[in-house]
Amino acid sequence: MAFYIALAAFILIGIYIFTKTRKRKTQPFPKEWHNLLLENVLFYRNLSKRKQISFQKKMMQFLSEVYIEGVQTEVTDLDKVLVASSAVIPVFGFKNWHYTNLTGVLLYPDYFNKDLEFTNTAENRNIGGIVGTGRFENKMILSKKALYHGFSNKTDKKNTGIHEFIHLIDKMDGSVDGIPEILMEHQYAVPWLDLMHKKMEAINNNKSDIRAYAGTKQAEFFAVAGEYFFERPHLLKRKHPELYKMMRKCFNPKS
Repeated sequence: MAFYIALAAFILIGIYIFTKTRKRKTQPFPKEWHNLLLENVLFYRNLSKRKQISFQKKMMQFLSEVYIEGVQTEVTDLDKVLVASSAVIPVFGFKNWHYTNLTGVLLYPDYFNKDLEFTNTAENRNIGGIVGTGRFENKMILSKKALYHGFSNKTDKKNTGIHEFIHLIDKMDGSVDGIPEILMEHQYAVPWLDLMHKKMEAINNNKSDIRAYAGTKQAEFFAVAGEYFFERPHLLKRKHPELYKMMRKCFNPKS
């Protein structure tokens, strides 16, 4: 365990030094990434050509501001595409957005446990992603396996990358509490709380198709509902029209 924590800390120090000593420029969008997006990111595939270009620009802006480092794994072009897509999708409805509370993403090859162990001998490896705190403040840790699964399965209403970036958005007002003040207009806060608690009660009574993890606490409900909204919007609209409307107010305020 100590080895992996020390390794992660070493990488974080390297990222910190690099970000402080060099200002990165936004690079041109690699043309070959268009096909990677078409093949792997349904959200992008469903956009008009004009909006696809906007998506590409937002991706490159994100990658110019946030570093992706592999921990015992090589960072491939597809890794970069999927991490950046996870970041852009929740905030695509906003003209200007910067993750001011994120400087780096650590990419692990597999699921990991609470001690950040991911080898085959480690126990309880069931975590696909976390938003860092403490010495991992302003960092995100993602499992490559979980990241890939989120984009390959188009029907399970689950996407680990999007889930963790929604947590990060939630955190931008100072706390991860399921009430994204930075997205939600003040007059919607009380209706949102009422709706959230009603939906959480239904989940915990096994009377909802929203996955059970959303019933554990408010922050997880918001992230899971966000996954559902971006992965299966038409199904969410049909089964949970009030929730769908609230998600649109948060993530697509101009629509």
